[in-house]
Amino acid sequence: MVSETISELRVRYAETDQMGVVYHANYLVWCELGRTDFIRAHGRSYASLEQDGVLLAVSDVTMRFHASARYDDPIRVHTQLTKAGSRGLAFAYRIVRADTGALLVSATTALVSIDRSGRLAAMPRDLRVVLEAAVVRSGHEA
Repeated sequence: MVSETISELRVRYAETDQMGVVYHANYLVWCELGRTDFIRAHGRSYASLEQDGVLLAVSDVTMRFHASARYDDPIRVHTQLTKAGSRGLAFAYRIVRADTGALLVSATTALVSIDRSGRLAAMPRDLRVVLEAAVVRSGHEA
């Protein structure tokens, strides 16, 4: 079972601010990339979940900024699942420069499973079983 996925990207010019560094909100987008890749690596896609009427809504985010990324930097997003339940997931992320390994951001997100009307809903059992087996249980800190 895959306990961590690694997503790679290169900083695009549009993701930077006037100071030439990545605008802070873009790290949330990169976390989304990491968790969608993680779920896909475990047999499902966000799109297939939505087709089944299950949506994952972010309910909590923490981010700590350690260093800045700049235009054209190679980036790696390391994603681990830290909690999986019938109606929620929690992820931890380490966003690093791919060429140096320098830690840029550590983050966590919690998501709740809801139906199309916005009410809590159980995740599909097949996905929950797979994700529960992938939870990192070693006290990982983002």
